[in-house]
Amino acid sequence: MDTNLINIINKLQDAFATVGASNPVDLPQIVVIGSQSSGKSSVLENIVGRDFLPRGTGIVTRRPLVLQLYNNKTPKVMPNAKGGDAPVEEWGEFLHLPGQIFTDFNKIRQEIANETDLKTGKNAGISPSPINLRIFSPNVLTLTLVDLPGLTKVPVGDQPKDIEKQIRDMIMKYITKPNAIILAVTAANTDLANSDGLKLALEIDPKGTRTIGVLTKVDLMDRGTDVIDILAGRVISLVLGYVPVVNRGQKDISNNKSITTALEAEKEYFESHPSYKSKAEFCGSPFLSKKLNMLLMKHIRNTLPEIKSKIQAALAKYQAELSQLGDPLDDESTHQSNMVLSIITEFCNDYRTVLEGKARDLSTYELSGGARIGFVFHEVFANAVRNIDPFDQVKDVDIRTILYNSSGSSPSLFVGTTAFEVIVKQQIRRLEEPSQKCIALVYDELVRILSQLLTKQLFKRFPGLKDQFHAVVVGFFKKAMVPTSKLVQDVVSMEANYINTAHPDFLSGHKAMAMVNDRLNPRPATPNEPKAASAGNRGSGVNLPTPNSAAIENAPSSGFFTSFFPRKTKSSVMEAPPTMLKASGTLSEREQVETEIIKLLIQSYFNIVKRTVIDMVPKAIVLNLITRSKEELQRELLRELYNSDVLDDLLKESDFTQQRRKECKKMIKALQKADEVILDQISS
Repeated sequence: MDTNLINIINKLQDAFATVGASNPVDLPQIVVIGSQSSGKSSVLENIVGRDFLPRGTGIVTRRPLVLQLYNNKTPKVMPNAKGGDAPVEEWGEFLHLPGQIFTDFNKIRQEIANETDLKTGKNAGISPSPINLRIFSPNVLTLTLVDLPGLTKVPVGDQPKDIEKQIRDMIMKYITKPNAIILAVTAANTDLANSDGLKLALEIDPKGTRTIGVLTKVDLMDRGTDVIDILAGRVISLVLGYVPVVNRGQKDISNNKSITTALEAEKEYFESHPSYKSKAEFCGSPFLSKKLNMLLMKHIRNTLPEIKSKIQAALAKYQAELSQLGDPLDDESTHQSNMVLSIITEFCNDYRTVLEGKARDLSTYELSGGARIGFVFHEVFANAVRNIDPFDQVKDVDIRTILYNSSGSSPSLFVGTTAFEVIVKQQIRRLEEPSQKCIALVYDELVRILSQLLTKQLFKRFPGLKDQFHAVVVGFFKKAMVPTSKLVQDVVSMEANYINTAHPDFLSGHKAMAMVNDRLNPRPATPNEPKAASAGNRGSGVNLPTPNSAAIENAPSSGFFTSFFPRKTKSSVMEAPPTMLKASGTLSEREQVETEIIKLLIQSYFNIVKRTVIDMVPKAIVLNLITRSKEELQRELLRELYNSDVLDDLLKESDFTQQRRKECKKMIKALQKADEVILDQISS
């Protein structure tokens, strides 16, 4: 049963590798890492019990090698050279060569080298594409190991300049997966703190909960030294501990020393060494195999329910994506026409629901769709209009000048309405700019909605259709902007062309005069004050000074424009007025009163107009832009796109869609096969 657990993982790996799909599920596996000189290859060959890995200088392992070991007691019957059959106890199979059996392990080594060169060339480069090798033998324990390129520091020969980073990135891709058990190989005759493999492992697994250390070259340590402190966890502690091993040296390999002989020598070394003989059963390659087998089975047993759940979730995800991608279209025009009609109808329905706030996936995170347009109306536009101050451009001196200009050659006896109308019309015209800006902002929001709707998978599938949709809809919006802009302009013009002083909210002239009089001449009422006089003052609203005939007669050169253009010197000579006359004097009491009255009236009426514009401009925009688009956009799309002459271009699938459909189908096939493997295990 426990051996079957590892077989399940092997089958799952094969299921994804067979269809060329990257594994979407984090499968339990043992990842072997270490520097080039750490002895990784010798460790793996000792575990297998056979020479089968390429050897040489520099980076020999240049692609991940997924090594699946099967403990097999049943010999395989193979034809021999004499034409008969012969049982074979050990053999290998490559996933990329289905049905081909390798009984000669030298040929396995050569095939690994050939397949590596096929992907990487012969310039010592690396490739993340794995080689999957199965080895069947009665002498191995069932295991799954992934051998990765050895860590290096300096590129040599034809190696890429960033070879160190490439190897590191490849290793990180494997060891960062939570279900990976890291087998960090380190030479015992070097400082453990400088072990590249161990440092990289602890960078990802700082507590050492899923890292097991392997100490090679124990027999090459200086006389009188050992690894007892390391094994006891007193140097760098690992939860899974360390296993010391003795591998064949280069001289042993050159002399063709068999691994069987090497394993016997390893056993004798630990059993006879004074530091290790009491713990010899926990040392050596056979113990390492047993420990790895036990750890992997335990890990698989704990993660199998999670793996099953992830496979089913991934399967549902890819099936849903394939459904969205749809089946490849045929060339039948009727089918294409129906699809375009369906897409137009669905798009327009989605457009209306987004504007009306009836979409199924309403966001709780931010405003969207019609709500953003509402924000433009009631916050952005309304606040912009409310904040327009009629007196930030019109000063008291301007009002004073207009008052005189509106009186003509005869000074007015009362506050002139002409000055009020001139100024208030000027200010009303200022409302056109924010009103037109409001149209532009709403247009931007409609284009934003369009862009969001065009992100759907259907439009990714047909980029030509997406481009045409965008062009037609944006063109429709721009055409609708013309009457909308004209209507908004007319709304402002109506207000500017007719000043309705009879508006119920407008401040009357009498009230304005009374307010100004109270502001400029505040005085407490006295009990003895004649009622008639008080009433008279309240009626006029202006407390003008009482004429004094003697003062007038004795005031030489006093005139109507004296305060407007103060005289600098006394002269009996008449001079022509200057070419340009500008107000420069201090306001008289009467001018001050009249100016304040005009300002009150302007403020009162301008506030009325602002409220009207804040109400009417959004209505004009909704009428001519938003409602029109909801009612007429579908007709426009049908007229422009529902045309047999352009269907082929519109419904041409993107390369991405075609490629993604193939990838989804491959992944679904792999996941279905993986799911079957899990179900078979559960039912057995």
